[in-house]
Amino acid sequence: MTVQRTAEVLRRFDAAELSVCRYLNRGCALTGLRQFFATVSRLGDGVIWYALMLVLPLLDPVAGWAHALQMLVTGAVGVGLYKLLKRTLVRERPFIQCAHISLGAAPLDRYSFPSGHTLHAVSFTTLALSHYPELALLLVPFAILVAASRVVLGLHYPTDVLAGAGIGFALASASLQLFA
Repeated sequence: MTVQRTAEVLRRFDAAELSVCRYLNRGCALTGLRQFFATVSRLGDGVIWYALMLVLPLLDPVAGWAHALQMLVTGAVGVGLYKLLKRTLVRERPFIQCAHISLGAAPLDRYSFPSGHTLHAVSFTTLALSHYPELALLLVPFAILVAASRVVLGLHYPTDVLAGAGIGFALASASLQLFA
C-alpha cells in the first residue's frame, strides 16, 4: 500500500470514528442521560474499585486480602502504563478536536489514548470475576457502562476505549498468571 493510500485509509477511519463519537455524544443533550453517564464515569474514577478491594477481605476472610492486593498491584501497574502511553502518544480528546462534540464531564487529564477508566474497569472486573464469578451480574454491566460513558461524554474515541479494554484485559491476564 502506498503512503498516499495509507494516509487516505487512516483519514477515512478517523472520519468514521469521529462520526461515531458525534452520534453517541448526542446523549449529552439529554440532561438525565448526561447525568447518568457522568455519575457512572465518576464511580469509574476508582470509587467502585476501592470499595470492592475494601469489601473483599470482609466477605472472604481467607483469600479476600490476597485478591484485594492483586487488584491493587495490577491497578498501580495500569496507572503507570496508561499515563506513560498518554504522555507518549498525546492524542487530543474528541471534545478538543471537534467543536460539535460537547463535553459532558470534566476530564482527569489532557489526552485520550488509551482510556484509563476502561482499562481499570476491564482489569478489575476480570480479576474479580476470576475469583468471584457471582459478581458478574453487577460488574460486567458496570464495566460496559464505564466504557460507553467515556465516548458519550466526549472524553474518548471508540478506539481509546477498545485499546483501554484490551490493555486492561492483558494486565489482568498477566496478573492472574503471576499470582497463580
